[in-house]
Amino acid sequence: METKNILTADVLDILFDGRNKDYGAYDLRKTYNKRLTVSITVMLSVCLVSAGFAFGNKKEKAEDIYTTTDIQLAAVEPPAKPIEPPPPPAPKPPAPPEHIDIKTIKNVAYNIVRDDQVPENEKPPLVTDLDNAMISNITKAGADYDGTVIAPPGDPNGSTGVTNITRDAEETNDPLMKVEIESEYPGGVTAWQRFLNRNLHYPQEAVDNEIQGTVVVQFIVDKEGNVSDVEAVSGPPELKAEAVRVIRKSGKWTPAIQNGRKVKSYKKQPIGFRISAE
Repeated sequence: METKNILTADVLDILFDGRNKDYGAYDLRKTYNKRLTVSITVMLSVCLVSAGFAFGNKKEKAEDIYTTTDIQLAAVEPPAKPIEPPPPPAPKPPAPPEHIDIKTIKNVAYNIVRDDQVPENEKPPLVTDLDNAMISNITKAGADYDGTVIAPPGDPNGSTGVTNITRDAEETNDPLMKVEIESEYPGGVTAWQRFLNRNLHYPQEAVDNEIQGTVVVQFIVDKEGNVSDVEAVSGPPELKAEAVRVIRKSGKWTPAIQNGRKVKSYKKQPIGFRISAE
């Protein structure tokens, strides 16, 4: 290509100067803009036609869908309030328990003397008699005791005479002075008498001075039956030490019962000392 034609020549003509323009690459580049314009025009035309067709079809269907008629709603009455049944009648109070006279046996103090010196009215009861009777301060005939708690007779106003006792959430650990069932030596009165016969020793000083009498020993029996705080509260001074020693040696006792539970309580146990006549 001549120099004077370079400024006015097309870029493709400059690139393909002296080359084979019939090969195809030159023609493709030469007609590229025309082909791009035709392609974009055809594509836009197809898109516009498709959009117009879809919009028109959608409008016709929308008109069909939203064609409605008015609906009349029927009035609904509120449900009637249910009638509540009357409350059930209050339960009748239970009838007061029937009072039954129970056979009792007098609790006597035991003194260590010879058998022929024991008065008839002070002889200890037999074990078989204690099984069917309650320990009391008098001996009385009546029905056999089966171990249950006997309720007092009711009054004319319908009260059974039984007082409900409410327990605190945390029971105190202080020993009680009065309990429903006192603590006792395991095995009962007979076992306690056998223990005294084997372990009680009459002090020689008291024998020489002919001192005799009954020593009352006070002590504490805890919930496990352990004995503590043993103290002689009355009786001849010469006999107190021996009475305290015997109580401390007695081992575990059966604890007291209050409101159906084992409790810590005070216990007073009399121990008699008698010099048998020769």
